[in-house]
Amino acid sequence: MTSRHPVVFLVDVDNTLIDNDRIAADLKRYLTRTVGRECQERYWAIFEELRAELGYADYLGALQRYRVEHPRDPRVLTVSSFMVDYPFANRLYPSSLDVLERFRAWGTTVILSDGDAVFQPRKIERSGLQQAVDGNVLIYIHKERELDDVERRYPADHYVLVDDKLRILAAVKQVWGVRVTTIAPRQGHYAHDPTALATYPPADVPVERIGDLLAYDLPALLAAAMPTMDDARGR
Repeated sequence: MTSRHPVVFLVDVDNTLIDNDRIAADLKRYLTRTVGRECQERYWAIFEELRAELGYADYLGALQRYRVEHPRDPRVLTVSSFMVDYPFANRLYPSSLDVLERFRAWGTTVILSDGDAVFQPRKIERSGLQQAVDGNVLIYIHKERELDDVERRYPADHYVLVDDKLRILAAVKQVWGVRVTTIAPRQGHYAHDPTALATYPPADVPVERIGDLLAYDLPALLAAAMPTMDDARGR
């Protein structure tokens, strides 16, 4: 039986620990050089169609669909190598590993991500994140729908969730309430999306960048999940 932890830290990957926007920009430039602008634009159109269908980013799946449309184009194969062999560690945000090290000193730390079954695990492994959390990695299709599985694998009295998407933080807060401290680094395009900012409540702890969390101690993070007096009065 899995023992219960006082606190478990759950940390997202894309635009939380890794600058995924820069990875996408690098891929866009590579596609333009390799297959041309028109084909590059077609790839991203397929990518967005597939993301809408699946609910997560599937870079290799989009490449496979592109290949179906262009079965005789050998350049597609070089694109797959670029993706799989990409130096993900170079795109870690400053102090990302230091934050994970700090969390590990306080409690079990887990990578909690959405993604496909090939590219996302590769990214987490090659970036050094898997080793940094002692192999504690969970990758779901929709992680906010799998909280019961997260609890089963890592039971805890309290969770600290770090994610750049307010939508995810709000969904988890609705389920776990004061048992979770939500932290939102303002990194990446999702964190600055005006629609999301207007739709979802702010995180318990908003920070400009992941490295800012090094200034916090554990009691402050745990206390941030508790409603203030004004919240209790409905203000």
